[in-house]
Amino acid sequence: MAYERLVTKLTKENLWLYILRMLSERSMYAYEIKKMLEERFGFSTATVTVYVVLHRMRTEGLIRVGKEMSVLGRPDRIYYEITEKGRETLDVGKKFLQNTLSKLS
Repeated sequence: MAYERLVTKLTKENLWLYILRMLSERSMYAYEIKKMLEERFGFSTATVTVYVVLHRMRTEGLIRVGKEMSVLGRPDRIYYEITEKGRETLDVGKKFLQNTLSKLS
């Protein structure tokens, strides 16, 4: 039970960290982000959760809307990009986790 809580806290409750990591490599749209979370990091979350986190990240200035592309017969895909503030926040977050891990070792 304690282990499961740790996993939840370090994954689903901190999606921003994983999303910034992926966006530091390339622009992505929301559903693509959801799929990549599972493929790359081994956990899944509800699609609506991804949208909520993206909205918060935009409000905080960590990401911005990049290009929008239409796909025949579907709503436009909105691609998100990391901002400079997002890159700095990702670096600080990674350093915090590394420091925490070194203290536990």
